[in-house]
Amino acid sequence: MGVENEMAKNKHLTDDERLQIEQLLREQVSLSKIGVKIGKCTSTISREVRNRAVTSGKSSRYRIQNRCLKRYDCDRLYLCGDAKPNCSRRCATCKLCNEMCDEFVEHICYKLFEPPYVCNGCPEEYQCVLEKKFYIHKKAQDAYKEMLIESRAGVNITENELLSLDEFVSPLLKNGQSVHHIAANNPDQFNISEKSLYRYVDGGLLKARNIDMPRVTRIKPRKSKAVTHKVDTGCRIGRTFNDFNALVAETKPLYVEMDSVIGRIGGKV
Repeated sequence: MGVENEMAKNKHLTDDERLQIEQLLREQVSLSKIGVKIGKCTSTISREVRNRAVTSGKSSRYRIQNRCLKRYDCDRLYLCGDAKPNCSRRCATCKLCNEMCDEFVEHICYKLFEPPYVCNGCPEEYQCVLEKKFYIHKKAQDAYKEMLIESRAGVNITENELLSLDEFVSPLLKNGQSVHHIAANNPDQFNISEKSLYRYVDGGLLKARNIDMPRVTRIKPRKSKAVTHKVDTGCRIGRTFNDFNALVAETKPLYVEMDSVIGRIGGKV
């Protein structure tokens, strides 16, 4: 009972817990036992590993990186053509095979489709040439932080997407159709949920307003945050206070900051 209460209190994984997950995976500990050790349910650990595992092109030393499903039975020759006219090797034994063969079918390891879904701790990793997946706690933590920033930055939609959405939805709403009716009859036009569409209308992002939806105007409004446009965090690259301090330390110029007021004494400014 105490473990269940602890699970309920701490829903989000911490950096230390992600580090434990990585270490335990390398020790070949099962997902259920990892959950018990860090006080999380097995489904939480499973989703974390599957969603935040990173793909790796790491191959095996001294082995040809051929990931074709047919590599053991293939007898094709001379795929290189004029590039290597004197080559007599089977193409399956060449590292260029996958790039040049039009019959290439990638061999995907079946272990990636069952727990623990990653190559951490796999005893065959050192000799495997197939594409791999690893759970790395630092990259998982960085992905988690990025998800938090994006989820709190406002409307996750570009200006062009918003304009296109407005042109399609607003006339239908003003014509008396409901959001549910529009979304149900035009599923190929939307990559957002009905709830998000309601938020966009309520936030004033579309030409249509809540007053254009009679049922919405009869519902008591809930307390919620104002919807704002998503900020492009790329505009801050090279323009933070830390960047300014680094520039001062590197160039050591003289900077002066001054607030000026233009006007007359005792009058308007």
